[in-house]
Amino acid sequence: MQLAHYHEFADQGVWLGIPHAADVLSNLGFAFVAALAGYQLFVQQRYARSAAALPAFGLLCVTVFLTAAASAYYHLAPDDARLFWDRMAIAIASACLICGVRADAKPGMTPYCALLELMLGLMLAVASVIWWRYSADLRPYLLLQLWTVLLVIVWQGIWQVDHRVRRWFNAAIACYVLAKLAEMADHRILSLTACVSGHSLKHLIAAGAAACVFYALRQACANPVR
Repeated sequence: MQLAHYHEFADQGVWLGIPHAADVLSNLGFAFVAALAGYQLFVQQRYARSAAALPAFGLLCVTVFLTAAASAYYHLAPDDARLFWDRMAIAIASACLICGVRADAKPGMTPYCALLELMLGLMLAVASVIWWRYSADLRPYLLLQLWTVLLVIVWQGIWQVDHRVRRWFNAAIACYVLAKLAEMADHRILSLTACVSGHSLKHLIAAGAAACVFYALRQACANPVR
């Protein structure tokens, strides 16, 4: 179940007429990372050794950008209706990541099979957020994020992904954990720093996690698309 006071974030500042300004503007980190990754992926055609992984990684890039917009929209006036779109973007990004890693790492994965798995993953991701919205049950949504982390580690180990790629994915996972800790210490961090809240810091660290993922994909792209 979602906490009763979930929407009561520490950041109450207004800047240039923007309410909760730090929580809103800290989402620019996601937009910057997505724009840079999009240039690398769509213009320079990097970030995928496998043609099977291209749809998932391409959609991941787009979704990270949409996460910036959805999260900023939510933090302008936090409530469950706006949170729905924030969580939808995060859930879709999780599905894209897990499907992309599987398609890129698993030997013999065909583009057709990878696309079918991506479609299934997206349907489950969307269903997890809809389930929360109408039942107040967060477990499917939270399990999706947990399984994304665990399966990325397991699959990269089973299929012996290059250690340089795994190192950056591990850095992304570490950032993800730090972001969650910052989120839980939202008010405490603001009281200690007097300038930044834990939730604003969470956005910046999570954007760092996305940057680590995209850099890992760039490291993986030592060979042409096959």
